[in-house]
Amino acid sequence: MEAWIRVRPTLLPGLVGLRLRVLGLAATKSILAPRAYSLFGVFRIVQLSDLHCGQQFFLPHLLERAVAEVNRLEPDVVVVSGDLTSNGFKDEYALAREYLDRVECKAMVVIPGNHDSRNVGYVHFEDLFGDRNSVLRLEGVTIVAVDSSEPDLDNGQIGRGRYRWIEEQFAAGIGSGVGESGTVQPEDTVPTPPRADLRVFVLHHHLLPVPGTGRERNIVHDAGDALETLQRAQVDLVLAGHKHVPYAWRLEDLFVVNAGTVSSSRLRGNGRPCYNVVEIDGTHVDVWRRYPFHGQERIIQFSSDTKTFEKYTARIEDEVRSA
Repeated sequence: MEAWIRVRPTLLPGLVGLRLRVLGLAATKSILAPRAYSLFGVFRIVQLSDLHCGQQFFLPHLLERAVAEVNRLEPDVVVVSGDLTSNGFKDEYALAREYLDRVECKAMVVIPGNHDSRNVGYVHFEDLFGDRNSVLRLEGVTIVAVDSSEPDLDNGQIGRGRYRWIEEQFAAGIGSGVGESGTVQPEDTVPTPPRADLRVFVLHHHLLPVPGTGRERNIVHDAGDALETLQRAQVDLVLAGHKHVPYAWRLEDLFVVNAGTVSSSRLRGNGRPCYNVVEIDGTHVDVWRRYPFHGQERIIQFSSDTKTFEKYTARIEDEVRSA
């Protein structure tokens, strides 16, 4: 199985249509391309979460709309932060893969959620999507994604065995030649930074409590140690799902953003199915929640340099709060 990343031709004069070929999708992915988003426009990440394909609450027309809208946005990266399925069954995974194959984005990061690890579903995940932990480096943005699920349990865990690995992925120097996991990188063609301009961590479970989601449960059991690890790694942004309620927090120098469900009717209060769009323009970052074909609302904006921010979550809080 092969994965491809298309590099914008405008970034490399004379190398029109250059592609970086990454062999072995099941291996940890480390994909390199120029740091240029601050010079050549907005770098856009779409976050889809909690698809829940295959159950009675699955709304296929919403996922179809979301895919069509995402393709119009032409994102640089699509992140799918878990719960692709309802119960981890093979036919549910096949349905999820069918929808995600329609997404026209060459850089896609996919991790499983707690529903995906039911019934030994992680086996089907690996068959269809590759490794459950991955690293993507693209245009000055580093994305480290980990599987926080536990088989047949709804709670999550990062695990102390992965703390150092996470820090190493964010701290790794990037050069020419052969990189991590044997990934071949083009020599003398793609200039890369010694440190990512924006560091993004992806998991399924929420690291911080989300308002309006009831009694706190199904958490990341080692959330404190995980947050400390991300602080040491100087991570800028965390993308998560799980609770079906979009929200944003700032914790010291870390911004933690949750996505809602994009295609399930399992909603809390008056919430609506939605997905997140992260737009990066230099050091300025905007996070929006988008309703398929029904507009968007900003959740938070912040500076990755100064860490100043403005949060716009009052409407979300009203949707899940009793009068």
